[in-house]
Amino acid sequence: MKAPSTVPAKAERDLRLDLFRGLALWLIFLDHIPSNSVSWVTIRNYGFSDATEIFVFISGFTAAFVYGKAMRESGFLIAGIRVLKRAWQIYVAHVFLFAIYLAEIAYIAQRFDNPLYTEEMGILDFLKQPDVTIMQALLLKFKPVNMDVLPLYIVLIASFAPVIWLMLRSPTLALALSGLLYCTMWWFDINFPAYPSGTWAFNPLAWQLLFVFGGWCALGGARRLDRWVHSPWVLALAIAYLLFSFGIAMTWHIPRLGIYVPSVVSELLYPIDKTNLDVLRIAHFLSLAVVTIWLVPREAAWLKSPWVKPLIVCGQNSLETFCLGVFLSFAGHFLFTEVSNRLAMHIAVSLAGIAIMVATANFISWYKRVERRGPGPRPPAPGLARGGA
Repeated sequence: MKAPSTVPAKAERDLRLDLFRGLALWLIFLDHIPSNSVSWVTIRNYGFSDATEIFVFISGFTAAFVYGKAMRESGFLIAGIRVLKRAWQIYVAHVFLFAIYLAEIAYIAQRFDNPLYTEEMGILDFLKQPDVTIMQALLLKFKPVNMDVLPLYIVLIASFAPVIWLMLRSPTLALALSGLLYCTMWWFDINFPAYPSGTWAFNPLAWQLLFVFGGWCALGGARRLDRWVHSPWVLALAIAYLLFSFGIAMTWHIPRLGIYVPSVVSELLYPIDKTNLDVLRIAHFLSLAVVTIWLVPREAAWLKSPWVKPLIVCGQNSLETFCLGVFLSFAGHFLFTEVSNRLAMHIAVSLAGIAIMVATANFISWYKRVERRGPGPRPPAPGLARGGA
């Protein structure tokens, strides 16, 4: 049974999605390198939310855009299988990244006789009980440092087909049920168990709200919000909230400014829970989104400029770029520890890591274009066409 169409059958991809998902991946990479001075440019230092919210929202938006279209054209069963296939691809990528990441950390720790690496990156339990830990990792319960996002994404995408099905019929109900699940999680303090102890760093029962909201926007919700988003009053409110969160964030870096924050405000604000996606973080992300929509219209000519192509190409190959960023972040940490911890090294490592991510994403895009062309004669190489060697 095919779902009724609730959005235009033909829609052009919004380059802003790839642009800001690419930006989120760059920011996540910078934030993942411990003590990285360059990470001061990332948004986590100046407000309540960070790049994770951007990544999760855009991932929900693009997933609904792609699989919603598939569900309208092919029905629930075929689209649902495609969603599960994507979840499986992400799971396989996570397993490969887990193996390579652990090998990287264990080799460096042994080669440089520094067991602190294994403690810092959370793999000490793996070295003590590799058999049990590998099984827990396959169950997504054991996650080394910086490897929490992909398990969250796997759970969200694997359970997304029924959500899309409901959104295509009653988007308001789908979003309301997501909000109800979010409130239930807070009320009963529910989270997934982690190994060897504790719970998930990103609670899927909380973060699903932002993922589903992204999907809701993709399937017509953005048009419903258009008049609100473009209201000068809403823009003013968003800017005011961003300024307020900036002021609070400054007290984290300059403690003496804390005396200007009334105790009643502090009691209401803290703790700002990232694990369970605090409402303050959601409000901060939405405020950023409103300001961004005003500053970056969909038809902006510069979105097709070569200057922003590196961000866009990373956003278009987000899974591979993210996995590479996790690997490179530990390599950066190693260089800071064993070679130099000066600012020049921080800048060099950050720029080199981003350059490697961009080069890899460009290679993947090129290879995808070659595959899409399929078998057949190829034009001669430019050098040969000109008679060159």
